[in-house]
Amino acid sequence: MTLHVTNTLTGEKEPFEPQDPENVLLYYCGLTVSDPPHLGHARSWVHVDVMHRWLEQLGYDVRHVENFTDVNEKIVARVGEDDLGADESAVAESYVRRTIEDMRSLNLLRAEVYPRVSEHVPEIVDLVETLIEKGYAYESNGSVYFDVTSFEEYGKLSNQELTEIESQGDPDERSEKRHPADFALWKAGGVDPDAVEEHRHEGVDHGGDPPEGLTWDSPWGEGRPGWHIECSAMSMTHLGETLDIHVGGRDLVFPHHENEIAQSEAATDQQFANYWLHCELFQMDEEKMSSSLGNFVTVAEAIDRWGANVMRTFLTAGSYNSQQLYSDETIAEAEERWDQLERAYEAAVETLDSPAASSKAEDQTLREAVADAREAFRTAMNDDFNTREAQSALLSVATAINRHLEDASDEYDYRGLRRAVEALEELGGVLGLSFDGSTTGSAELAGDVVELVLEVREREREAGNYERADELRDELAALGIEVQDADDGPTYRLPDGG
Repeated sequence: MTLHVTNTLTGEKEPFEPQDPENVLLYYCGLTVSDPPHLGHARSWVHVDVMHRWLEQLGYDVRHVENFTDVNEKIVARVGEDDLGADESAVAESYVRRTIEDMRSLNLLRAEVYPRVSEHVPEIVDLVETLIEKGYAYESNGSVYFDVTSFEEYGKLSNQELTEIESQGDPDERSEKRHPADFALWKAGGVDPDAVEEHRHEGVDHGGDPPEGLTWDSPWGEGRPGWHIECSAMSMTHLGETLDIHVGGRDLVFPHHENEIAQSEAATDQQFANYWLHCELFQMDEEKMSSSLGNFVTVAEAIDRWGANVMRTFLTAGSYNSQQLYSDETIAEAEERWDQLERAYEAAVETLDSPAASSKAEDQTLREAVADAREAFRTAMNDDFNTREAQSALLSVATAINRHLEDASDEYDYRGLRRAVEALEELGGVLGLSFDGSTTGSAELAGDVVELVLEVREREREAGNYERADELRDELAALGIEVQDADDGPTYRLPDGG
């Protein structure tokens, strides 16, 4: 079965045919680094990671690019908070570092590159100049706007008519724009102080006037890039004018992705992306999980509590384009499923390495179950990356192992068990699961041990034994465990989610 994907651009499930039969150009709209990454971000990360892994499994060389938006009023709003940094660049750097740590803790494959907006301002300016020269954009009071009426196909991704589209951008832009739906490619000056105040955390004393954020020189004066133009410039810099697959959250279809299409295709006269795949939102208490709503569980918290394998089992229990609910019950179900997989794998490995594994014993039921699971997994993944059904196929291997070990008397089918173990490793690897113990759920136990050490350290400090307390902290640091002292007690962070 050929891989089929649901293309938002056409509204159809279509056979996937990359431009180059050996290579896939994959772009994912990455994170605006203004808050700690949460499970809503992790859900999209994991599904894009699974897409990457399955495309490689199909034999493609995948060029995967994922950006960091490190220029944004939300980032400026964090200046002065805690120890994040004294300016926009420092805050962004702090969150980029944490985001990369969280990506590694989730066992994500590395993208080819992680471009940042701040690195690509020259390309953004060049792209804006091209749009002005071709008559698709205009300058107004030092800002530059895209003229939506000049692009005939505007609205084709979100299926909207231009007459139905509401005004885009801040209300103070209206007097500068020719059409209410025109959107900013370049904004004059620094960040609007009101926008900074709007995104600041409540109850935090930032002191002084809101900072303006970074600005750059341009042909239209000092200013900052618009949001939408950034992804077009970064993706085309690293992947060329036409992408095979563009992935992002469902909430980005309009205006972000619609505007990406308009400005990119207006500039190049080429189709910007052949397949648009959109991840559905993560639900928590009947609302999407988001930083702005404050109803989120951070990736670090989840990994520290459950470990990467449980979280990946949970996040792949639903397909990328289906809504998923976070709750104690759904997490408990994921823990149970991972435990079933892990126990079956360990039992099979133990039996394989025992004298009871026979070269002549044959269990056709086991062997057929493994072969059927492989076929079911392949069918599911080729059906629009259906991780829900793929996970079910993986669990059927665990069931077959358990049945064989229960039914066999004195001799076990070595070849059958070996095929089952290989299937769990290979197919589980597509879902990003690891059976080697490196990402299993030992995080909770490790956390308990660290807390015991920190309790001992606190007692040493209270007794005035500061040298010994420092030694304990240094010993934890040598293990990759970061300890931070605060007024309400020490906190720590485990390495790579372990």
